[in-house]
Amino acid sequence: MIKYLPRLTEIVLEEIPGKVTLAVEISNCQGSCIGCHSPFLRTNIGDELNFAVVKSLIDSNFGVNCFLFLGEGNDLEALLNLAREIRQSYHHLELAIYSGRTEVEDEFYEIFDYVKVGPYIEEFGPLNSPTTNQRLYYKKQDITSRFWRKQ
Repeated sequence: MIKYLPRLTEIVLEEIPGKVTLAVEISNCQGSCIGCHSPFLRTNIGDELNFAVVKSLIDSNFGVNCFLFLGEGNDLEALLNLAREIRQSYHHLELAIYSGRTEVEDEFYEIFDYVKVGPYIEEFGPLNSPTTNQRLYYKKQDITSRFWRKQ
């Protein structure tokens, strides 16, 4: 089962470049990043995220063109099955996932349009820092540099 925090679900404009993104915070994070901005997401909190909930979220947020899982949770099979259901039902939406792992299964790149990998390491900075260890891929192409602002 995948759990999410309804109160943290929101429309974001900066997580995926050029997209109006519905971002859903997933709990039961398996990471242990020092300096994590949301350490409470490591716990088993929130409500079940299933297709009925996703459908309601998408249908009530007109104009969204991307659905983002902020985290993976602890049930990989449920996560991938849910992503497949979204893909089949909402052809106009792109799918994205932020993983704190260094590498993800090849299947992620088949299901998701955007895949962010890499744990947060404070000394390297976040995704918008040119020294970041994190990477955002669009259909397997590294687009991380799109976050870097010119000085």
